[in-house]
Amino acid sequence: MLYPSVDSMKEKIDSKYILVTLASKRAREIQEEGNKLLPAYQAKKDVGKALEEIVAGVLTKSSQDESIIYEDEV
Repeated sequence: MLYPSVDSMKEKIDSKYILVTLASKRAREIQEEGNKLLPAYQAKKDVGKALEEIVAGVLTKSSQDESIIYEDEV
């Protein structure tokens, strides 16, 4: 994958694991709902479109609610 580059994505999201999770969830959302955040994309596939949204700065990670306790954390 040449565009977007990993370096440009690492400037926006510091962890590659969060980057992969965010992009995969957004790609699924694009596939199921078809809503797009950018007017035009270079990528043809949904994962590439999600990565372009991250580089453009329209898709960012949200902070996790610290008051939520998940089953595997008990």
